[in-house]
Amino acid sequence: MESDVVIGLEVHVQLNKLNTKLFCSCSIDYYHSEPNTHVCPVCLGMPGAMPVINKEAVKAAIKVALALNAEVQPFTVFDRKNYFYPDLPKGFQISQYDRPLAWGGYVTIETESGEKKIRLKRIHMEEDPGKLTYKGSITTARYCLIDYNRSGVPLLEIVTEPVMNSPKEARQFLNKLRIILEYLDVFDGNLEGAMRIDANISLKGGGRVEIKNISSFKGVEKALTYEITRQKNLLRRGREVVRETRHFDETNNITVSLRGKEEEQDYRYFPEPDLVPIYTEELIEEVKDTLPEMPEEKRERLIKQYNIGDNFAKVLVLDVNMADYFEEVAKSTNPKLAASWVVDILRGELNYRDWDFKVAYEKINPQEFAKLINYLQQERITEKGAVEVIRTKLDEGGEVDKIIEDKGLFAIVKDEIEEICKEVIKENPKAVEDYKNGKKQALNFLVGQVMKKTRGKAKPAETVKIIQRLLAE
Repeated sequence: MESDVVIGLEVHVQLNKLNTKLFCSCSIDYYHSEPNTHVCPVCLGMPGAMPVINKEAVKAAIKVALALNAEVQPFTVFDRKNYFYPDLPKGFQISQYDRPLAWGGYVTIETESGEKKIRLKRIHMEEDPGKLTYKGSITTARYCLIDYNRSGVPLLEIVTEPVMNSPKEARQFLNKLRIILEYLDVFDGNLEGAMRIDANISLKGGGRVEIKNISSFKGVEKALTYEITRQKNLLRRGREVVRETRHFDETNNITVSLRGKEEEQDYRYFPEPDLVPIYTEELIEEVKDTLPEMPEEKRERLIKQYNIGDNFAKVLVLDVNMADYFEEVAKSTNPKLAASWVVDILRGELNYRDWDFKVAYEKINPQEFAKLINYLQQERITEKGAVEVIRTKLDEGGEVDKIIEDKGLFAIVKDEIEEICKEVIKENPKAVEDYKNGKKQALNFLVGQVMKKTRGKAKPAETVKIIQRLLAE
């Protein structure tokens, strides 16, 4: 049963919209750079190098804490977290322990049984370690390579209470958290390693297991699902689920044992002597003025301002770029029609191509999309034709009007359809006679001839009515 499963997450979020690292002036724009080229004596832990706090990183962290309903502390202190691993050049990580940036907070998710608040335990700042690359899997590689470009990147650790009861809930929480972070414009989730997750899971009657460094939301769900099955099988056989740290092997979709679970005392925390406490009162006031409209607020406003359904508003706010795009389109056309076409058609076409919604601005800007919606509303183009225009714009480019003209997609006006219907009736006397003799399928034949002459531009339902009227006359 899901109630027997207890899950808590530790989410490590890179504040990767900043320019420099947490304690030095090295650029964090390293994603396409050669290894070990964005480094200096500070982030390499050279003797005598002194860290200097990045004020913008602290402000970004406070912004996240406020948006997550957490209580930012009056002052916060950095500590040394001592452990020896190749990705830590200093032999310790500058993190926070008993004086974190913020306590508490929550994120609301929607489950099958209704809304659920995922309570947060704490939010603290720390520096990112370097990146280890293994040739093969972590269990089979004979060596690993170390890239310190990531070392010192501002990292926010968001720790939940153990209140999730299924892998699906964990993934829903992570999806919602990513949306919030992207609204705050402190985080780009498309960058490699931007969000990494440690998952803690236990089953009733067993010990708590930590799964380290899962790099994707899908990976979290798979790792937790596998671990639930593994632990259930152990308990069923009467064996003990030991408290340990495990690694998720994404190639084989299994977890493998790394080491015994560390306790807090193992890290020998003590205050970082090279950094003074940070007092947050003035920073909080400064950051409050920069908080944007959050997803729930935007959802309510879109419903009221544009009179669109909650089902459309709920989807639009999943991506701040999609919501902004819709509002640009809605300024120049029917908002309800715009919401339907942005959510159902444009979003679907972008997803099919595995493109981020930001691409829509480049491929078919909001003004062009609004023009297409207006043509649709004016019945100057059919729904099928509008979809063809969107696909052509995304794949080949070009202007909306020219695409419609070149492909002959402008719809035929009602008077023209009536003239074509008269032609078809005149050219097919036998079908007309059959219809008058009660053969209803003859009507379908006549409609098909009209569709053929108009190359599918006539509306079938409207064509049926016109032919029936003409035959009755």
